[in-house]
Amino acid sequence: MTQFRSVVRGVGSYLPERILTNADLALMVDTSDEWIVQRTGIKERRIAADGEVTSDLALHAARAALKDAGLEPGDIDLIVLATSTPDNTFPATAVAVQAGLGITHGAAFDLQAVCSGFVFAMATADNFLKAGNFRRALVIGAETFSRILDWTDRTTCVLFGDGAGAVVLERVAADEANGAGILTTHLRSDGRHKNKLYVDGGVSSTRSVGYLRMEGREVFRHAVGMITDVIEDAFAATGVDAQSLDWFVPHQANRRIIDASATKLGIAPGKVVMTVDRHGNTSAASIPLALAVAHADGRIKRGDVVLLEAMGGGFTWGSALLRW
Repeated sequence: MTQFRSVVRGVGSYLPERILTNADLALMVDTSDEWIVQRTGIKERRIAADGEVTSDLALHAARAALKDAGLEPGDIDLIVLATSTPDNTFPATAVAVQAGLGITHGAAFDLQAVCSGFVFAMATADNFLKAGNFRRALVIGAETFSRILDWTDRTTCVLFGDGAGAVVLERVAADEANGAGILTTHLRSDGRHKNKLYVDGGVSSTRSVGYLRMEGREVFRHAVGMITDVIEDAFAATGVDAQSLDWFVPHQANRRIIDASATKLGIAPGKVVMTVDRHGNTSAASIPLALAVAHADGRIKRGDVVLLEAMGGGFTWGSALLRW
């Protein structure tokens, strides 16, 4: 029986035009650039324009990824879109992207794992491709978190931004992949922590969208341990270690969490891709946005071993290790 690998063929991203700086936020709530940078590493974030919805951002990122891969929309037969901020309650935002690309075959659906969404989506697409169900997948992380922020709450509104990133995965016979592709994925969740990071609205509970609520200290307290747990699992499954790793692309939530995780794992600072200063926390979009930056500037090259990790509300957390 033929064994398959899911190989990255292209990556793309999109950021809304509007930049919201820490200085801008200081005019809105009781905060300062110094306070935000010291605690989070964030200097600015992007905010979607009025009328600009999550599928708009996702569509831009998808087109950029297809261009990078040298493929046409018709070459795609699976779309997995990770988001916590869909256009509508239903249908899935993924089908809006599918329609926008002019694709009328295959399957498209959303996946909700909050900030871990992109890693969960990569694992989902990987399993579909390896099983032989589909040939090529668009895996997208897209968010308009500005729509669920309480702009009077300085503890949360300074953290998040909007954006989208996408990768194209292609099914390739393992003996033809030359070692490239997704090597292993590890996913976790623990619903006991739901109230530490959540949105206080929903269709069946309040019939409203609600606002993001977070116990920041509790999230930070759990983050480093959970992140290192799934990374150590990835290392154990593949024999890769911190020294042989080429790039670490973590969820861009908070610089202090990223630094602490890398230090605990022994990953050199020069191997860490950091974009949180420019993008803020874009939830499911943060990893593909960071991947797109490091790919575009030439850091990530063919043959490089790349580690992805994220933790989000739920709690959910996960890792994906791949060879570019």
